[in-house]
Amino acid sequence: MLTTDQKGNIAELAIARAAIELGVDVYRPVGEGTRYDMIFEIGERLWRVQGKWAPRHRDVIVVRCYSTRRNRDGLIRRAYTAGEVDAFAAYCPDAERCYFLPFAEFQPRSEILLRLAPCKNNQTVGIHWARDYEFAATLGARGAIAQLGERLHGMQEVAGSSPAGSIF
Repeated sequence: MLTTDQKGNIAELAIARAAIELGVDVYRPVGEGTRYDMIFEIGERLWRVQGKWAPRHRDVIVVRCYSTRRNRDGLIRRAYTAGEVDAFAAYCPDAERCYFLPFAEFQPRSEILLRLAPCKNNQTVGIHWARDYEFAATLGARGAIAQLGERLHGMQEVAGSSPAGSIF
């Protein structure tokens, strides 16, 4: 069984590799102690990215938006703030996919649920579909960067590329 540190290391490597394969420049802090694991250069912007191991539970991928450390009193849970990170990048080993989740779109939350399949009660409002946050859909070539900007600014009238992640 993997330790939490091992899971974190695997997630960070998978995230960096997937981003680099899509043409995103990835930078790492020199020292430890920052609240982010890497920096993505997307267009003209640098994003402070916190990498996460995201387990799958049935039809949902769970991205935890906090860090946990142990002290003599037990586990200490600490949420991330907008001043610390700009986005979460999550690696789901079961789906073998990475997801890019802009912090501004999800604050304040303790976890983000990404749906892989429709809800059993047919709910659609407030659902975050995993496919919409896959790296190919958010970080992919050309039109995807525009889609990321559309979501961050809330402008739904611009369609971006179609299908999501396409380059034409």
